[in-house]
Amino acid sequence: MQVFFWIAMAGSVTSTIYCLMVIAAAIRFGLRKRREDRAAETTDFLPPVSVLKPLHGTEEGMDRNLETFFEQAYPEFELLFCARHESDAGLQLAREVGKRYPHVDAKYVTCGEPTPQFHNAKVFSLAKLDSVAKYPLFITSDADARVAPDYLRKMVQNLKDPHVGLASSIYLGTVHHGTEARFSSQLDAVGKSVEMSSGVMVADMLEGTKFALGVTMAVRKESFVVAGGFEELGQFYADDFVLGNRLATRGVGVRLATHVIRLLVEDTPFKVSFKNQLRWMQSTRRSRPWGHLGTGLTFAMPFGLLGLLWGLLSGHALFGVAWFGAMIVNRWVQAGAVLRVMGDQNWLRGMLIYPMRDLLGSILWLGSYGGDRFYYRGQIYRMREGGRVEAP
Repeated sequence: MQVFFWIAMAGSVTSTIYCLMVIAAAIRFGLRKRREDRAAETTDFLPPVSVLKPLHGTEEGMDRNLETFFEQAYPEFELLFCARHESDAGLQLAREVGKRYPHVDAKYVTCGEPTPQFHNAKVFSLAKLDSVAKYPLFITSDADARVAPDYLRKMVQNLKDPHVGLASSIYLGTVHHGTEARFSSQLDAVGKSVEMSSGVMVADMLEGTKFALGVTMAVRKESFVVAGGFEELGQFYADDFVLGNRLATRGVGVRLATHVIRLLVEDTPFKVSFKNQLRWMQSTRRSRPWGHLGTGLTFAMPFGLLGLLWGLLSGHALFGVAWFGAMIVNRWVQAGAVLRVMGDQNWLRGMLIYPMRDLLGSILWLGSYGGDRFYYRGQIYRMREGGRVEAP
């Protein structure tokens, strides 16, 4: 019983300290966001940019995702789409959407199958897009990103400082069917919104940004070269983390952008959703092992359950129930602070279900130490130390 008590107590203390840090980081982020949003409205820094979008197949809601990029209120930009083959459904969809916006400069290219040194097909597509881009300033974006009309204007402001080589955005996880979607998909979405953003905000507050989030980035063409080139980055699953980390290590400015986008989460069965999230956890464990290990102390619900169990078994049932309830409130406060500052209109629902996502996150964290193989887009891969990927 004493072992139960002290483990539960230690985890409850560390998760509460982390919650307070998240609140401070969220307030800091919100103040900076307000300041930078005002500056973007009156800026005259509007250089031409190339928007790079690798594609592979389609998913629900992708039609609208692509439309939002054609609807940008920006003076001069080009949209570049790349898939492996001309027959790719995602590339065909992009062409169909492009026909509705004939005034937008858009190009559609293919890159073929990745060469053996590219285990990351997305980076292989980026290398092709880099070769055809007209402008030296890039905005990269995944196919599941959905943006507002002022997205380009606000993202490019991060490159106004010539010492900044990259800036990436946090995102609000959004399920296409909303509350009608599977509950597992809703938990996945709120995890992307709260769990991911909390860690990023706190890291930025404590030591600055030494990583990148690949859903969308504002990046200079030469930054890829400084980080080792596309062939080197293509060996990693978390190429975005490696890119940002190498730039920061080599003295190039890396920023956390304050512009928040939406990340569309597919409505998939729990088994599929769990495997996808576990793959990301495995990648994080390999990319930054010590930071990932410490993440286990930021979860609250497993320690609240352990406190409840201690109370029930030791004859302190009311205290155990109160302990568990305090950890639920802990997660409500964290989620509410992050979702509000990110501008989520459905923040209340996300806040209420987040304790369950916190518990699931702790299970995924434990599972990330269970093996080095993962399934991705029809093939089995092995994750090596440092996040390098190889096909066994």
